[in-house]
Amino acid sequence: MAKAKKLTEMSYPDLLEHLDEVSEELFNLRFQNATGQLTNSSALSKARKDKARCLTEIRAREIAAAEEGQAEEEVAS
Repeated sequence: MAKAKKLTEMSYPDLLEHLDEVSEELFNLRFQNATGQLTNSSALSKARKDKARCLTEIRAREIAAAEEGQAEEEVAS
């Protein structure tokens, strides 16, 4: 499980890679839960929250980039 501070320090490609890993882990945990093989049910919640943290950080970076681009447009005009 990655903390939000750790995610903010990651580069964008590393963050996307981490998101892929967490998504795959979440899929596997859901599959185990459906088949009755999951022994630690709290792992599902932790994986969901970790994925949400990744998506939140990615979206925050997208918003920051859009605002920066908008600020550059205002300066240029």
